[in-house]
Amino acid sequence: MPSTTRKTRIGMIVPSSNTCLEPQSYRILGDRDDVTIHFTRIPVTRIALDDSSDKQFDPAVMREAARLLATADVDVIAWNGTSGSWLGADHDRELVREISDATGIAATTSTLAYLEAFRQFGTERIGLFTPYTEDVNLAVIASYERDGIKTVDHRCLGLSDNESFGRVTDEEMRPGSLELAAAAPDALVYLCTNLYGANIAAEVEAETGVPVLDSVAVTLWHCLKLAGSPLLAPRWGRLLAD
Repeated sequence: MPSTTRKTRIGMIVPSSNTCLEPQSYRILGDRDDVTIHFTRIPVTRIALDDSSDKQFDPAVMREAARLLATADVDVIAWNGTSGSWLGADHDRELVREISDATGIAATTSTLAYLEAFRQFGTERIGLFTPYTEDVNLAVIASYERDGIKTVDHRCLGLSDNESFGRVTDEEMRPGSLELAAAAPDALVYLCTNLYGANIAAEVEAETGVPVLDSVAVTLWHCLKLAGSPLLAPRWGRLLAD
């Protein structure tokens, strides 16, 4: 007879133009059958420092998406996007409060997942790699600084079209990754949930000795922690291993 054991259900709010995080989250889970992930999308197509970009992350839109996920009886809800890393962590802290108040379900965001990972693993100095434009990177660096995280060096690919981030190849990421690791940060951060950083995390760690934190993996890690579920396989970065 089929098992009646309750699986952990994770709800994720996804940028509409993101093509990475859904398949990548399931790749990271691998053959685990104790967890399922359920997604709903909100309109996000462009990353920039202006009002039209910021409006994509309207808390009212997020709350409605969270209410839809709540109808699936999920155990935790995540805004699986990194907008809080330039809008400011307080923006995401308030968003999480609003989602939890609206649904009664524990919530997190990619930005808050990173901050929790930094806290748990004693990360104070990072190397930052993004597909974004330089002004977005500088806003991220300033935001992290307010939360006590120093960026020792950074690289950006100069992109703003969100769909294009998912087309960045491993080969395009390796050179900048190795340059950042040479600055000896506590961790190398691949910041963007539409970037396949987890693909090369273990490889970069093995070559440089620097731990790698990828946005998709970190968000899933925090969701699993909040749901009280076992953690991830070390092939996606040793800081996230059980």
